[in-house]
Amino acid sequence: MARLWQVRDHLDTRLGGLVLCGNDAVSKAMELSRQGFTAPLLVDPEAYTSHVATEEAPFPRAEDGGFSFDDPLFDDPLQMSLYRQRSAGVTAAITPTGYIQAEDSDALLAAARQVRALNDPSVIFAVPVDVGWLREDDSVRQLTGALNLVKGPKALMLGGQMDPLGRFPQAVGNLRRILSSVQDVALMRTDLAVFGALAHGASFGSYGASSTLRHIVPPGQPAQSSKAVMRAPHVLFPELMGFFMGSKIADGFAAVDSPPCHCLVCEGDGLDRFTSMLGEHQRQAAAHNVEVMGSWLRQLMAEEPGYERQSRWHQLCRAAVDYYPVLNASLEQKQPFKPHAQLKRWASLVPDVSFTSSEAPAGQRIR
Repeated sequence: MARLWQVRDHLDTRLGGLVLCGNDAVSKAMELSRQGFTAPLLVDPEAYTSHVATEEAPFPRAEDGGFSFDDPLFDDPLQMSLYRQRSAGVTAAITPTGYIQAEDSDALLAAARQVRALNDPSVIFAVPVDVGWLREDDSVRQLTGALNLVKGPKALMLGGQMDPLGRFPQAVGNLRRILSSVQDVALMRTDLAVFGALAHGASFGSYGASSTLRHIVPPGQPAQSSKAVMRAPHVLFPELMGFFMGSKIADGFAAVDSPPCHCLVCEGDGLDRFTSMLGEHQRQAAAHNVEVMGSWLRQLMAEEPGYERQSRWHQLCRAAVDYYPVLNASLEQKQPFKPHAQLKRWASLVPDVSFTSSEAPAGQRIR
């Protein structure tokens, strides 16, 4: 939640808003509402970070946040969570779905049927699934069918260590299949994949302001990370379309000048300046990341939905992948920067010429 105040002033509220997470998300949403925050505002209950969904309890019971009611309706953790969010003035309420393990179709269908029974288009069905759902054709069909049971908005979230979409080659392509087969589906709690999702039919999406909010670690598993000690903030390198620690960028450009960044935060300064975890470095790095992603969002949304938008995304990814060897050669080091597997897979996906603007889902707008 500390990043909220670092990034809120850099949002393009014409195209997006905020998704708040954490123990005090509801209270922060209330505070923003009182302050007159008018952009889309959501609260993610994050039940999937600590609880696994089951057929009997797809929406696990969590803390009631101090609310107490005689009405037995509020013994239902789903109804309680929706009530708490709405009391904070959110744009829409998100279901407190537990983590849906790979191939657990019983839990997935139980959750979908309960949300369908609500028949409430103001509820976003959170679908936090293990990325293993994107491995085989049969599981992709099951996931697509379950999502299509719910007519309102659905928010797909992917679980797995490190970069879930980089786990196996077919993951990105199967995600694209789902996006093109399900109406009003989003990709949330993710990384740069949100832009690929918007390009391929998602109706909205969200990206994490920190590395821990760019994927889901399955409940009960310790989060895996690189062996590098966290001694600088993660910084988005625009030309490489990748997050790198500021200290790694500084090391890479130790012998040459860092290229200037012309976002509204950096104003021509180099990205090699983010070399510590001091508050000002973290604040500026977070603001820089939001500014860069905001520029990509504007570029994508300026294109017609369908083939044109997909082509723009493909061009961005292809240019980034092609720039890695050029940059590395200029630094005269042994591959200081390496493209992430997910970026290479987005770059390899050929835009679908059959997906025209007339077939694209309506309302492709990040929230």
